[in-house]
Amino acid sequence: MYLEDYEIGAKAEIGSHLFTAEEIVRFAQEFDPQPFHLSEAAGLAGPFKGLAASGWQTCAVWMKLMVAYQIRTAKERMAAGLSVGRSGPSPGFTDLRWRVPVMAGDTLTYFAEVLETRVSKSRPGWGVLTGLNTAVNQHGVEAFRFTSAVFFETRPV
Repeated sequence: MYLEDYEIGAKAEIGSHLFTAEEIVRFAQEFDPQPFHLSEAAGLAGPFKGLAASGWQTCAVWMKLMVAYQIRTAKERMAAGLSVGRSGPSPGFTDLRWRVPVMAGDTLTYFAEVLETRVSKSRPGWGVLTGLNTAVNQHGVEAFRFTSAVFFETRPV
């Protein structure tokens, strides 16, 4: 979508993901080898009292689901005969919080909410979307949140 297509306050469910024990261990072995991510036994002895997913894994899943959501949205717009703007890089994020541990067997449902859009003063044809990204577990408890900024193409004039 183009920057102008995003409405302030609009909130989208971008997808859900089940965190399995096997997946948690596999991710941790490669990217975050702390004991409480590597085995149930070490997890039980650790601060979370069980096998917990790496916070970075919850971020990686968000990115995977966000990209899939953007692809689905673009295909839907094209099928409806609408043009599709490009998204660009992210100039960063703020306020990353892991609110509760994500344990083996938990399912997170991820959401993205539009907080603000503004036209870029330094990059003609582009603007910045600021969004609140969250995930809740199967009990409705928020497990993850951060505020993102992403460049989006503005509608051609």
